[in-house]
Amino acid sequence: MSTVEEITSGDAFSTHTSSLPPTTTLVISFHTPWAAPCAQMSLILKTLASSYPPQSPPTISFISLDAEALPEISESYDVTAVPFLVIERDGKILEKVSGSDAAKVRAAVERQVGKGGNTGKVGLPPALEVTRREEDNTEGEKVAETNGEGGKGGGGLSKYAPGADDPKTAPEMSSTEGQKEELETRLQELVKAAPVMLFMKGTPSAPQPTFPQLYAGGEFVGGLDIVKEELENNPDFFADYKAAPKGKGGMAAAEDQKQSATASA
Repeated sequence: MSTVEEITSGDAFSTHTSSLPPTTTLVISFHTPWAAPCAQMSLILKTLASSYPPQSPPTISFISLDAEALPEISESYDVTAVPFLVIERDGKILEKVSGSDAAKVRAAVERQVGKGGNTGKVGLPPALEVTRREEDNTEGEKVAETNGEGGKGGGGLSKYAPGADDPKTAPEMSSTEGQKEELETRLQELVKAAPVMLFMKGTPSAPQPTFPQLYAGGEFVGGLDIVKEELENNPDFFADYKAAPKGKGGMAAAEDQKQSATASA
């Protein structure tokens, strides 16, 4: 299966891209180690890459690089937020995807490389459809078929339940897993600490607005390019998060709206 190659220098990037034949589709993933959505993108790409068997010459190649560590390459592709995906062939950009939406990433790759069985091109396997098989028992009721004995008197899955003396099949949660869950909980609380939360590198006295990450209402919106796009499509995108007039709280603002509505009526 194919893998995602991490590129750590400009020379390595040039060597890799120049070694590919003009028919190879190159998927470039820009990330930063501190942005949480990038970890999700990494998992998505690894899963996608594993679906493509290696060929000679290669049909597709996956690479990943730190957008901040290699700023010249990032600027050449107009990367303003991470995660950011670029799909190109023979030096020509075919498509760009901003964010870590698995469906969008998969769709973009399949549009450029094709699905499995499509004119010999290799693609991601289609989603499997599971049909539940049913059969009639002696009392005329339909029961689902189970592994082992099915039908009347089969006992269903309950007969396979482990007993008190059976060995444990699931590992005990380690301290590392517990810490990960605690960290996830703290992050969820943090992104909901205010209606709109902006995360960026640096300190309050010395901010570094590189690849900012914006959350609204506890939901991840994206980076600078996504926010600009949202505002272009909807100038009132942040209307629900506007602060009340100075000196008035939320109740005062609500009362003003009520009075305004009454006056209009």
